[in-house]
Amino acid sequence: MCADQVIRRFAGVFILLSVALGTWVNPWWYAFTAFVGLNLLQSSFTNFCPLEKVLARVGFPGCRVQSR
Repeated sequence: MCADQVIRRFAGVFILLSVALGTWVNPWWYAFTAFVGLNLLQSSFTNFCPLEKVLARVGFPGCRVQSR
């Protein structure tokens, strides 16, 4: 499990970065913005976030692998 602040920060960075890339590089980067938004929406209903699992596996500070 990761602290909610960690996930929100990553989501914010991904969104801002993909909007900047969509503006200055290629409009197809807006699809990544939509993907992040849809992932945030589904995780609010299902309580499952793929980024949380990835960060926990690589040992990101503030995240730990959830034991069953």
